[in-house]
Amino acid sequence: MENQESLPDKKESRKKTLTTLITSLAFMAVIGAIVAFDFEKIKTFISQAGVWGLVISVFVYAALGVTFIPSEPLTLLIGAMFGPWTAMIVSWIGNTMAAVVEYYIGKRIGNAANFLEKKEKLPFGLGKLPIDSPLFLIGGRVIPLYGAKAISVVAGVYHVPLYRYIWTTAVTIFFGSLMFSFGGFGLGKLFN
Repeated sequence: MENQESLPDKKESRKKTLTTLITSLAFMAVIGAIVAFDFEKIKTFISQAGVWGLVISVFVYAALGVTFIPSEPLTLLIGAMFGPWTAMIVSWIGNTMAAVVEYYIGKRIGNAANFLEKKEKLPFGLGKLPIDSPLFLIGGRVIPLYGAKAISVVAGVYHVPLYRYIWTTAVTIFFGSLMFSFGGFGLGKLFN
């Protein structure tokens, strides 16, 4: 009798998980297409809008957080147009916002899949990884390409405390923003 009662719960959980994944992927695709096809327009707007362009840039970073499009070209652009310090601050705030968006996507996926209940059954001891360790959160974010995005989503899935997640994220994003904003500024000087 218990198995029959839990069967609808499993079906509902799978349906919820699939709906969340499909909705998230569709949203990522739409945002990715908008940014990819209109990047020149975004670039023109940012350069002409002054301070408002910088404010919009922060939200473009957040939008890029839900896609697989890297934000580094935007940081290089802002560094070349507005200088390294401005680019560093905008990139730091924007990328931190993007990371929080990624965290909440992971948290939603984790909730939909009832992950916390199932993580102990993962193979190879993956359920015992120290995901909420500051060293793991910082070290994982420095993995090239998609390490930062993966850590953000996984931290959400594992329900890492938000305060710990944000401070470890802000530390690593600060140094990345510093590198790319000064790189963009240097490239701007090189081509002027």
